[in-house]
Amino acid sequence: MIAALWPRPDRGGPLAVLLHGRGADEASIAPVASILDPAFDCVAPRGGVALPTGGYGWFENRGIGRPRADSLRHELDVVWSWLDEVAPARPIVAIGFSGGAAFAGGMALDRPERLAGVALLYGTLPFDAGLVAEPSRLSGLSVFFARADDDAVIPRDLLDRSEEVIARVPGSVRRRHPGAHAIDPSIHEPLRAWATASLAG
Repeated sequence: MIAALWPRPDRGGPLAVLLHGRGADEASIAPVASILDPAFDCVAPRGGVALPTGGYGWFENRGIGRPRADSLRHELDVVWSWLDEVAPARPIVAIGFSGGAAFAGGMALDRPERLAGVALLYGTLPFDAGLVAEPSRLSGLSVFFARADDDAVIPRDLLDRSEEVIARVPGSVRRRHPGAHAIDPSIHEPLRAWATASLAG
């Protein structure tokens, strides 16, 4: 069973799934709900991997930003099963930060037809993890990508590779700014506008 925090009431509207970073929990990502249009219901589930150092993750790592394929597959199946039960016919936008971005990207690559959009905030697509990380897998989706110039957490080669893939997705929105590994206020309005527009696509 997935532990989840619903920052807004469940009214049956479009659903934003907010995915926290590695070593955190659902409460850490819940403030993103305040960025989005009130039309969205927002849910922040907790990653299924309890970490020995505290907090939770979405998969076991081979290294920072590099999911183990078996772990990612298992956790994707758990989350899809849950979403298919609680939101079987609702438009879904997945928004992930850091390790949650890799998981959101995994959701998009795994079942792109199930999502209206995916946002990768300061994280990477899950490369070499059992999924085809090609622009063609994302071409029917609304995609948002944000990165910071001084990000010292996610390896730069993974950020560069992710941005190269996403740049080839028609209509993708990309934001890059100075700063460190954190959600910068400069992306709030672009993220809000993107999420709303994704429902029209």
